Amino acid sequence: MTPFGIHFPQAEIGADFRVIRDFVQQAEALGYDHINVPDHVLQTRTPRGDFPAAAAYTTEFPHHEVMTLLGFMAGITERLVLKTAVLILPQRQAVLVAKQAAELDVLSGGRVQLGVGLGWNEPEYVALDMNFKNRAKRFVEQIEVCRLLWTEQHPTFNGTWHEFEDAGLAPMPIQRPIPVWVGAFAEPAIVRAAAIADGWQAMLPMPDDNAKVTFAKFKSAVEDNGRDPADVGIEATIFTRELDPQAWLTQARRWLEIGATQIMFRPQGEFSFIKEATEAYARLLNELRG
Repeated sequence: MTPFGIHFPQAEIGADFRVIRDFVQQAEALGYDHINVPDHVLQTRTPRGDFPAAAAYTTEFPHHEVMTLLGFMAGITERLVLKTAVLILPQRQAVLVAKQAAELDVLSGGRVQLGVGLGWNEPEYVALDMNFKNRAKRFVEQIEVCRLLWTEQHPTFNGTWHEFEDAGLAPMPIQRPIPVWVGAFAEPAIVRAAAIADGWQAMLPMPDDNAKVTFAKFKSAVEDNGRDPADVGIEATIFTRELDPQAWLTQARRWLEIGATQIMFRPQGEFSFIKEATEAYARLLNELRG
């Protein structure tokens, strides 16, 4: 059965824990399979960087701290898979991320997926004392470190950026290893995801011919790395600002036709619209799953 997720509206939901609780619990009650929570540690006063959506990542668009928020969600849900989508891994310490994810997995009963990416916001890297320039190279080693710590009790590792000897996590996670999804839209990042990810967070806007070609390239790159494409997930996103369930249904089916293995629904706009769209999309889930 195809999993269908909902995007957590970081910037729109506000800071009332009761509103957050109600939204998350309603998503579970409505039948969503997972909830995706994006990550930003700092926002700037004005837009910076050449990322197209930089204007939406100032302090006017607040972000709750992703790992703390997922811990809260673990305590108020029973079934929802809890997913960072995506956590900016190279601006964080890999061993600490491994520890936090393992703890979340324990507290949620094994319901964590770690979605990770490189990020684009250099001021965050500077503030967190991490190198923005070598983030892609460190990223690969970081994932290796996390998986090692999730699967061996007393591992030893000597890498370029990480080193530990006969030391590990306690408690260990329930999932060994925790699934790692990689968010990517640039071709080098997509190829990297094909080599190392359990799943690809496909950051593509529409299920058009370009997306179909990109999906085919991804699957080919998976095979080039000696892996079976059937073992690597692809999550596509339905972005919407209009209440148009028929268009959502058509788009979801098209994503599945070209190779997506799961769908994430992301309504955008005022929180009142997001709530309405979340409920409306949930009414389609049985039809989509069938």
